[in-house]
Amino acid sequence: MPATPPWVKYANLALLVLFPLSWFAPLMRAGLLPLFGLSQISVVSGLRSLWETDVILALLVSFFALFAPLIKTLGLALIHFGLLRRKTLPALTLLGKLAMADIFLVALYITLAKGIGLGRIETDWGLYLFTFCVVASVLLGHLSARRAGD
Repeated sequence: MPATPPWVKYANLALLVLFPLSWFAPLMRAGLLPLFGLSQISVVSGLRSLWETDVILALLVSFFALFAPLIKTLGLALIHFGLLRRKTLPALTLLGKLAMADIFLVALYITLAKGIGLGRIETDWGLYLFTFCVVASVLLGHLSARRAGD
């Protein structure tokens, strides 16, 4: 069974830095009317607002956006360095895919807000960084499973 290439291990470790950065990066700028200024919204600022209005949704988004990708990335790193059994890889892969749900929710929010036409929303670089991190995590998990023969 061939070992995982070193670049996969280090790319996964880089996600431990990139994921938290993407949580604080601006996902979008939004405003109620075109005449007023736009407020920057990040994963963290969005969660802060959700905790004040809808705790259950805040818990779900926290799991999808923060915990699922972080646990998956940490678990994959532990597998790469021989500290966790490869049998856990399917569960970790599922966690990585759950993080895609958060990207879907953000895309749905942007589409609905633009369709209503009351406000103005502009995507920002943090949305692309967060999407890149989630997709990279899924691909690295796939490469790790393929290398392990799973």
